[in-house]
Amino acid sequence: MVTGPSRTCAVGGSGNRDCARDPATGLYEERTRLPDEGDAARAREYALLAVLLARAPDAGFLTRIAKLRGDATPLGIAHGALAEAAKRASAEKIAREFFDLFVGVGRGELLAYGSYYLAGFLNERPLARLRGDLHALGIERVEGQSEPEDHAAILCEIMAGLIGGQFPATVEGQRQIFEKHLAPWIGRFFADMMVADAADFYRHVGAIGRHFIEIETQAFALTG
Repeated sequence: MVTGPSRTCAVGGSGNRDCARDPATGLYEERTRLPDEGDAARAREYALLAVLLARAPDAGFLTRIAKLRGDATPLGIAHGALAEAAKRASAEKIAREFFDLFVGVGRGELLAYGSYYLAGFLNERPLARLRGDLHALGIERVEGQSEPEDHAAILCEIMAGLIGGQFPATVEGQRQIFEKHLAPWIGRFFADMMVADAADFYRHVGAIGRHFIEIETQAFALTG
């Protein structure tokens, strides 16, 4: 969970009315502050990834995911594959998969932290730099939140909030957060998820993340 100057937003939950999400999908219920449909789609993609990386989906969430529509693009194909996986999977099996991937006994197969990918250890300088940049935007971790801000779920939540207007930022502000704190590592994280031994359902989540981050990287390069 992270807070902005006047709003609270929690991964997988809901904050105030401006930041409320559908508990089944993690998508924003209030969309009046989103600038256009393109940004609305971007915010929904980040929000979906944030929820899937924060917790294993329950049966209701899987039902919603199964209704995702694909298309002929790489991202659309990944959406369709995730929808098919959601139709076949059980919430109990995916909960075990989530545990093996991200929690584990001692540690999970994957470590979803920027500091780990960039510095080789947790809670290193990349996290400190991220906190400084978030503080400049008025975004801070709320008391009681166990995960640091460089967790992939929280970074996706922050991007969804920046794009959707829950946190104040210009397009340049979005670009700086993305290029400094997501682009250097999160694509590799999603690629690792696609080939992780424990991944089945989450292999498709990794594919969505990898393709989406590639699109974001290209789009921000054009605005830089």
